[in-house]
Amino acid sequence: QVQLVESGGGLVQPGGSLRLSCAASGGSFGRYAIGWYRQSPGKAREEVAVITPGSSTRYADSVKGRFTISRDNSKSTVYLQMNSLKPEDTALYSCNADPMNFPGLLPSWGQGTQVTVSS
Repeated sequence: QVQLVESGGGLVQPGGSLRLSCAASGGSFGRYAIGWYRQSPGKAREEVAVITPGSSTRYADSVKGRFTISRDNSKSTVYLQMNSLKPEDTALYSCNADPMNFPGLLPSWGQGTQVTVSS
């Protein structure tokens, strides 16, 4: 089972940028789809962006044109570049590894990294 550790969160002013990282260990990273999700108090968890093993991507409508997801399989890391941040982007951001039904692999979640957008 792959283990995930997020980093890169913090406090940023509206209009600013952050880059989140999701670092994996435990092998077979390239077989997983990796997704970024966010949750703020009182709200349901929301899918933000996903990148497949073949590097196809999808985004939530709320972040299209502002966020970019990418992966570096040589470093077992997925990145989320977040630009033009808004206060409504404030949330705990977590990454998920989805084995997409590959035999013998299990899904996994990281602990999350807090992003706060405020002046």
